[in-house]
Amino acid sequence: MKPVDYSFTCLERFLRYVTYDTQSSETSDTFPSTEKQLVFGRVLVEELKRMGLEDATMDEYGYVTATIPANINKGNVPVIGFIAHMDTSPEVSGENVKPILHENYDGEDIVLPADPSIVISVQDNPELKEKVGETIVTADGTTLLGADNKAGIAEIIDAAHFLVTHPEVKHGTVRICFTPDEEVGQGTKYFDIDKFGAKYAYTVDGEKAGSIEHETFCADSMTVIFKGVSIHPGFAKGKLVNSIKAAASFIEKLPHDRLSPETTDGREGYVHPYVVNGGVEETSIKLLLRSFEEHELREQEKFIRQLADETAAQYPKSSVSCTVEESYRNMRYVLEKHPEVLEYARIAIERVGLSPHFGSIRGGTDGARLSYMGLPCPNIFAGEHSFHSKREWISVQDMEKAVLTIINICRVWEEKAPGKYSDAS
Repeated sequence: MKPVDYSFTCLERFLRYVTYDTQSSETSDTFPSTEKQLVFGRVLVEELKRMGLEDATMDEYGYVTATIPANINKGNVPVIGFIAHMDTSPEVSGENVKPILHENYDGEDIVLPADPSIVISVQDNPELKEKVGETIVTADGTTLLGADNKAGIAEIIDAAHFLVTHPEVKHGTVRICFTPDEEVGQGTKYFDIDKFGAKYAYTVDGEKAGSIEHETFCADSMTVIFKGVSIHPGFAKGKLVNSIKAAASFIEKLPHDRLSPETTDGREGYVHPYVVNGGVEETSIKLLLRSFEEHELREQEKFIRQLADETAAQYPKSSVSCTVEESYRNMRYVLEKHPEVLEYARIAIERVGLSPHFGSIRGGTDGARLSYMGLPCPNIFAGEHSFHSKREWISVQDMEKAVLTIINICRVWEEKAPGKYSDAS
């Protein structure tokens, strides 16, 4: 469904957006974590206003919002939201991104010109086999591309542009939000659900065309602190207890063949030590606990506590403490109470000519937290691949299909709403 008179704008927008460095920071004590996200946010506000979305604004926390007014009088059509994030991963530089178009892609490995050692291989990216003849966008090999998630932003704004310029396509009120700091786990920290005003929403931050991600891990973080006894090492016999050695022993006891990110996939959970800090007297270990089921998360927690106690017992005069902080929960638990959110996305994707497929995210999204904040919010595809790396890529044709999916989601919600209506005009 695309009128013959419409030319997609998502590629042109995307090529501009990726030139803005919006990398977030895990070490910053500000929100958002980097000023450069605000620079990009101001650009988006002005762009939305020029499009005719008069209420476009960026608040004190860097959240960019705008409204596409309903063009029908239909009180039963809920307000629907579309969300993407402005920041890019702290793991790889997003400065001075140089996007490259690989037109009429030939199905072979893609060697990136600025660093020929960086190769996007078909073996590691089997989805490329389906993209022969399409236009692939990459960076030049020195930075990430930023399709995660500037592709989603470009697609949402292109869909908004379509709806504004094609009033014959009927829809209810549509809300847009672009968030900061998603990549550092803070994207919803100051998200105001009531102010946003949507009843349901979709993050546009998924991978393969046609995908609808409806569940995430249940996630907690755990801190294990070993305490020892410090004394001058020259006079330490029988007195010194080295907490570093206790912590190292604990880490070594973690399973090597299961329950770790490097040995699990699919619906398998894991325990992942990712930060160690300390000295002789005290050493802390931060761990990520992940499982698709909450009861398995509790089992992981019990296992870690037992392992920590067993380790401390091997070091007389040492002690250990464990604390758990909840991160997020599987959004499936919320979304299964609102099946229409997924069903209408499925219908929209089919209308685009794709085969919808539901999937699980081995991680978290803003949508998981938003769902538990009262805004049911699955994740739909943006088309981004190999994100957080210099090998990131996206198909232009997939971006255009994402635009059409967003438009069709708006149409389906309008069509499915009960009751009579008349044109708002």
